[in-house]
Amino acid sequence: MTHEVFNQPPPLVDYDVAADAGLLGAVEREGANWAAGDLHRLGKLAGTAEPQRWADEANRHEPRLLTHDRYGHRVDEVDFHPSWHRLMEVAVGEGLAGAPWADTRKGAHVARAAGLYVWSQVEAGHSCPISMTYAVVPALRHAPELAKAYEPLLTAKAYDFGLRTPSTKKGLLAGMGMTEKQGGSDVRANTTAATDAGDGTWRLRGHKWFTSAPMCDLFLVLAQAPQGLSCFLVPRVVPDGTRNTFRIQRLKDKLGNRSNASSEPEFDDTVAWLVGAEGQGVRTIIEMVAMTRLDCVTGSASGMRAALTQAIHHTRHRHAFGGALADKPVMRNVLADLALESEAATLLAMRLAGAVDRREQAFSRLAIAVGKFWVCKRQPAVVGEALECLGGNGYVEDSGLPRLYRDAPLNSIWEGSGNVQALDILRTLKKEPDSLEAFLAEVAPAAQADRRLAEAIDALKEAPVEDDARRTAERMALVLQASLLVRYAPPAVADAFCASRLGGEWGHTFGTLPARVDTAAIVERAAPR
Repeated sequence: MTHEVFNQPPPLVDYDVAADAGLLGAVEREGANWAAGDLHRLGKLAGTAEPQRWADEANRHEPRLLTHDRYGHRVDEVDFHPSWHRLMEVAVGEGLAGAPWADTRKGAHVARAAGLYVWSQVEAGHSCPISMTYAVVPALRHAPELAKAYEPLLTAKAYDFGLRTPSTKKGLLAGMGMTEKQGGSDVRANTTAATDAGDGTWRLRGHKWFTSAPMCDLFLVLAQAPQGLSCFLVPRVVPDGTRNTFRIQRLKDKLGNRSNASSEPEFDDTVAWLVGAEGQGVRTIIEMVAMTRLDCVTGSASGMRAALTQAIHHTRHRHAFGGALADKPVMRNVLADLALESEAATLLAMRLAGAVDRREQAFSRLAIAVGKFWVCKRQPAVVGEALECLGGNGYVEDSGLPRLYRDAPLNSIWEGSGNVQALDILRTLKKEPDSLEAFLAEVAPAAQADRRLAEAIDALKEAPVEDDARRTAERMALVLQASLLVRYAPPAVADAFCASRLGGEWGHTFGTLPARVDTAAIVERAAPR
């Protein structure tokens, strides 16, 4: 009797991760309602016990670097647990990698973003190669012959693991190599050198500091050519079946994202093809970066939603002081506050995916950077508060919250940290006035419905300075999120967000929403189904 288990929540299994009112409404608005059936099917799979086990195993049994085979031959391979491959099979098979670029249906990129949002709630690490494969396609199109050869395999829905001649595989994965130890985000300081081999190929020599998913088939890499920093395509295996020189020095021992291998490759007479014009490497690879930044927003929204779901589930089943925790006014305020943050991030991510679908370039150039800056910064705070809702249970590995917490800071760092995003926003505001016009046109329709939003929009029209770059990025993000909620969310959600985030009726922690807010309605809307 001393070990009788009671007052513990049941496992959160056999639910539909896609049964998310904010997500489903956004998917319909952005033109991808045709994908609703597949989204629910994926959501029901994500809500079962088996994928949750895959996620745990892929992180507990981390990738292993194999530099040589038993005979001493250099192989530079990474060995993954079978559960990693199961996660990847689902992601690629569901079209979450490059498939939207070959799909002519309206809303294809929105459908893919929604699927990534749902499936990444199971496990975030494997979404890295999925995201890079998605993002590489528009950049690769700067080399039409290479795109003709590889795009059909990058957009395929077949996960075909292993280093083999790319043309013999059913599907390909792609990565990128930008960062070097002496430069970080300052890629123009890169020292990796490219030499024209005179036969249509180039040869690279240098060392990259962060290259994730090194078992991908192809990589976009930045290197210094005679005419300046240029973009190159590096295959792990060249067309004649020979392994390219891609010496993996070590795998990074990271805070989180531990299921995914991040490496330091060395290039030494490594075969590569020029992508885009020589000396225009940043302009070429930025097409890939823009799409991976979009996925940073989607991934952070996904992580927030996963943490919120756990918090609501736990507090609805855990009783203390005479009732369920979720019914206590203070806890309900916390949960509602987290739900506001989650829905605002979700609506923004889907709106950005819609902009990609409709090629709203002026808007997306600014809005993706705004979303990347803000949503990715909110994820660690949201996950940390959600973990606290579980108390000591949330601090234990098998709750899943510690993994979410370790993964939470990554998207804010990957593809340019906060300062990089803020300065990109400032640069766009100064040099591309059409982007600001598109942004203001986006938020204007909601201004008449809320005075606080209208005042916040007016404040954005002041010319920003560099010292105020981060504040400008924050204000723009809150205005964009508020405008989406005012237009599309229930009044209780929109009013609570505007009152707290724009109206000054908020403290400095979650759970400080004004007393008049209908917290019960907000929590009910966000609860797992």
